[in-house]
Amino acid sequence: MREHPHQRPAHGGDGFDKRPGRERGERGPRVFAAGDLKLLLPSLIAEQPCHGYDLIRQIESLFDGAYTPSPGVIYPTLTFLEESDLIVGNADGGKKRYTITDAGRLFLSEQAVALDGVRMRIDVSKRSLRGQDRPPQIHEAVHNLRHALHSHHGRWSPEEIDRVAALLNSTAQAIADGKNL
Repeated sequence: MREHPHQRPAHGGDGFDKRPGRERGERGPRVFAAGDLKLLLPSLIAEQPCHGYDLIRQIESLFDGAYTPSPGVIYPTLTFLEESDLIVGNADGGKKRYTITDAGRLFLSEQAVALDGVRMRIDVSKRSLRGQDRPPQIHEAVHNLRHALHSHHGRWSPEEIDRVAALLNSTAQAIADGKNL
């Protein structure tokens, strides 16, 4: 594999070293799809009125502690839901306590199937975040594959596209079939 100087890791390795834990400021894997929180938060509030901090802890609990949403994700979504009249926030000891509105209940009943999908994705994400979906060796191999694709020189000729796509597709098929290449 060719390597460009500005793509070479600063530590001088080949980039396939063991990954350390997340560094400060790095994002982890995306947990929620677009719109998921706009369904999940009203459903949690409908179960029990609560503060924003309580919602953060409830979501953390849904993920068995493997993920904690940031206030920077939760509070803007709560503001959006308030502006949409799906929830209402009332001052309670200097903090807002959120309750569901009638419009919010109607919204949840109309979106029941989508909410089931959100809860299903949470279960899948929870297993993935906790590493229960794949052994560490497979996680590392997937990381190496992503690194190789990102380290590509960036000039994808039609032949190179076909070559890499064929390699990836044949590998995926061999994994699915339980065979070696």
